[in-house]
Amino acid sequence: MTATNPILIYGRMIKFSHSIFAMPFALSAAVLASRTDPVNAVHVALIIGCMVTARSCAMGVNRIVDRTFDAKNPRTAIRELPSGQISLNAARGLALSAAVTFVLLARVLNPLCGALSPVALAIICGYSYAKRFTALVHLWLGVALGIAPVAAWIAITGTVAPVALVLAGAVATWVAGFDILYSLQDEGFDRGEGLHSIPVALGQRGAMVLSALLHLVTVGLLAAVPALVPLGWGYWAGFALISGVLAYEHAIIRPGDLSRIDKAFFDLNGYVSLLFFAGVCAGTWLG
Repeated sequence: MTATNPILIYGRMIKFSHSIFAMPFALSAAVLASRTDPVNAVHVALIIGCMVTARSCAMGVNRIVDRTFDAKNPRTAIRELPSGQISLNAARGLALSAAVTFVLLARVLNPLCGALSPVALAIICGYSYAKRFTALVHLWLGVALGIAPVAAWIAITGTVAPVALVLAGAVATWVAGFDILYSLQDEGFDRGEGLHSIPVALGQRGAMVLSALLHLVTVGLLAAVPALVPLGWGYWAGFALISGVLAYEHAIIRPGDLSRIDKAFFDLNGYVSLLFFAGVCAGTWLG
């Protein structure tokens, strides 16, 4: 396939590879829920389908809403919409079809998932507008991804449990923390365009401190999970590795030196989610 293949272009537009951030947490919630409720391949397939379509809708809306700003920003001007690789109508069609598919899949899972699916779409799509009026845009993104483990828990059990909410909080603070770091590279552009972010509000050093504090909360919440759902040594091994990865993430990004921001954002945070899933599986099945 060539670089002009439509599937590849759409995949780049919605950053399909970034599914690695929230997907493992959703599947981890399903593993934990399976201790009391049966889980089968259909459940897993529907959860994955809901994750992919919800995220595709949210990213499509984000690219549509931000296309004017993306065209002005040298870092994002090469994105598919401002560069003309995808038409506006095609992007709208993708977002709409993903939204409809998500709602239909959610209804197949169970009535509560179906009833809550429009609420989930409002939250994850509303994020795209947040930076126009609040510096808490990063926390909004965190909450949007934090929905994943709660939704997966509801998909399996039809209810909400404390452990699912703790996982949601861990995902929300983790995502907000690394999104703050990623947004450091757009501080000047955002300030010039009147957009809001933590780096614009607190400056580079203040943003890094807040990011680190959020990740300390993440670690604390992950440490609380076994108190709600007993887990074996495998979970604690994963927890230790995650704590080390987050510490390393903050060690390689310093005020005035953002040269390793991509490594911190893409590679290290991908490891965090995969390590958590591995830890939950090991803690459940080997404990």
